[in-house]
Amino acid sequence: MDLEISGNGAVVTGGASGIGRAAARELAREGARVVLWDLADSVDGVAQQIAVDHGVEAVGVRVDVTDAESVAAALQSTLSALGAIDHLVHAAAIGSGKFGFPFTNLRPEDWIKTLNVNILGMVQVAHAVAPTMLERGRGTMVFVSSVAGQIGSQTDPPYSASKAANINFAQCMAKDLAPHGIRVNTVCPGMVQTALNRGVWQAWHDRQPPDKRRSYEDWAGEKIRNVIPMGSWQTAEDIADMIVFLSSRRSGQVTGQTINVDGGFVMHW
Repeated sequence: MDLEISGNGAVVTGGASGIGRAAARELAREGARVVLWDLADSVDGVAQQIAVDHGVEAVGVRVDVTDAESVAAALQSTLSALGAIDHLVHAAAIGSGKFGFPFTNLRPEDWIKTLNVNILGMVQVAHAVAPTMLERGRGTMVFVSSVAGQIGSQTDPPYSASKAANINFAQCMAKDLAPHGIRVNTVCPGMVQTALNRGVWQAWHDRQPPDKRRSYEDWAGEKIRNVIPMGSWQTAEDIADMIVFLSSRRSGQVTGQTINVDGGFVMHW
């Protein structure tokens, strides 16, 4: 199936690792030119490797998505490289690093950084990129949320609440931008072996007495058996496949949707 994105320009935030890196790779595999936005120093090296592997233009840009000036500078660098932005994939996010069950384990100040990155970071990026798409009358945006944003995951309430906000804001944007030919959707991963997922385990582990602690493999394995009907991890590539499809012309009538790639974790009964 030709997804008809070859030669298009795509921005992927959080592109240096995890789901963002997988999305950038899959977009490049389909022939898209990609610019990776990330705070990590490794972003240049990841972009260079994508360029080598897939024979497309790939550029790394260091950016703090919570800082308006940093985002504005990244946008200008991106437009210089791509000429135009056809697709935005926003995967940049963090967890609180705290085990939040019950939520009274947390203090109000434990929420600030997570909400700033996960909500206001999305806001900064959306406000920067949307006008460039409005000028051209086309574009796609895919925001990476989480099943935690739908079920109220107790393990990290700041993360869970921020992911619910991602879904809601994406729906607001979808309604505003649809008349202008711009589609906005959200993808919600289930259990994916990323640094963020491991951080949830670490926060839980550190609060347990020594006799209650379990390895990451045991902890996550039991959770998968209990909550994933298909009984297995989802991979970053599984999520990336959906992101690329939603960015393509093959999903031309899909907007304002929240798509779970979760092995059946969230079923709305």
